[in-house]
Amino acid sequence: MDIVVRSTEIDVNGHVNNAKYLEYLEWGREDWYEQFGLDYDTLKRMDVVTVVAHISADYRAEAVQNDRLRIKTWLDKVGNTSMTMKQSIINQNDIPVLDASVVIVTVSASTHEKVRVPDALRELQG
Repeated sequence: MDIVVRSTEIDVNGHVNNAKYLEYLEWGREDWYEQFGLDYDTLKRMDVVTVVAHISADYRAEAVQNDRLRIKTWLDKVGNTSMTMKQSIINQNDIPVLDASVVIVTVSASTHEKVRVPDALRELQG
């Protein structure tokens, strides 16, 4: 997924605020699900929602207004009721801006209890 940094995403230090990167990562994950036909509504029809349990982010370089950023997302590991996604953000010069690891728990949309990661997601590991 590609984005362009807008002026509203810049903090007083003249670069993207650290909290904004969490939103970029969320956009990247949503795009990843949609690429595989597993958008929110599709998962909910399967009685599954995904909930972020933990994010670890390593900031590598700053991003500034008008930078073009690419958000890469992939499924790294799958457990019984959780999975780990890896994400990276690189700029237009192929400089790594951020690396992240995101632990996601699968939960029943109706009972809010943890459930097994659906096969439709398990098949996407790698």
